[in-house]
Amino acid sequence: MTHKIRYFARKIIDMDIQAEKLRLIEWLAGLNDTKILYEFITLKKKKEVDWWDEISAEERAEIEEGLAQADRGELIPHEEVMAKFKKWL
Repeated sequence: MTHKIRYFARKIIDMDIQAEKLRLIEWLAGLNDTKILYEFITLKKKKEVDWWDEISAEERAEIEEGLAQADRGELIPHEEVMAKFKKWL
């Protein structure tokens, strides 16, 4: 299969997926069964990923250090930061 054919095949699949999503949303909007709604909510929560779990240990450590600095009052006023980096903005 050529690249062009694969591209158009993928577009058709994507359109079908979008149509299925819309049908699912429509069905869900009319749903009154709390058990099924709870199952969807549970599934959604299982699939959600917290950004904190996606960043590296180094990034988490830097964020935690920044929060500790803020707790200690080691802050730089916004105006000072903007003046310092004005040439790049």
